[in-house]
Amino acid sequence: DVRFLVSGESFAAHKAILAARSPVFMAEFFGDMKDKDMESAVFKALVQFIYTDTVPEFRQQEWDGEAIYTDSAPKLEQQEEADTKAGTVMTQHLLAAADRYGLDRLKLICAFKLSGGINVDTAATTLTLAEQHNCPELKARCVQFIIKTSATLDAVLATEGYKHLEASCPLVVIDLLRSARGSKT
Repeated sequence: DVRFLVSGESFAAHKAILAARSPVFMAEFFGDMKDKDMESAVFKALVQFIYTDTVPEFRQQEWDGEAIYTDSAPKLEQQEEADTKAGTVMTQHLLAAADRYGLDRLKLICAFKLSGGINVDTAATTLTLAEQHNCPELKARCVQFIIKTSATLDAVLATEGYKHLEASCPLVVIDLLRSARGSKT
């Protein structure tokens, strides 16, 4: 009985189900409905979770069976790496959406998934998300990863994600540096 227009894509849903699972949807139904400010794939996953209590697997694209057998191993590895990166980005966006809509269980699922994939490229971005969306366990895992070795710290400090962390969460940078100093004593 409600339609959402998200990134140009239309989604049909039931107000009662959405409102029962999300306090934010409950509040929105008493005000003006407007376009959702998120990617349609993220909104689709959010609605799927509300209806089914399951989180879809995030892949950049489904494998073309022919490509698996005819392409070389390096191309397969590149595709797997692209799928992993796309899945991480989708999970990051879904964590933010879950926090925005008060879906605590989905937020925990996303935080858990992200904590298992922390690497040099994702650590600072994930730390930023953990801080902005109040995920203390995920934040602690990111900090532990970043300060693990001086080489890891240096590599993370050189990423674009770290530049974003500095600009958006300067107090976290101070905490991170204190943790790094404390781990060396």
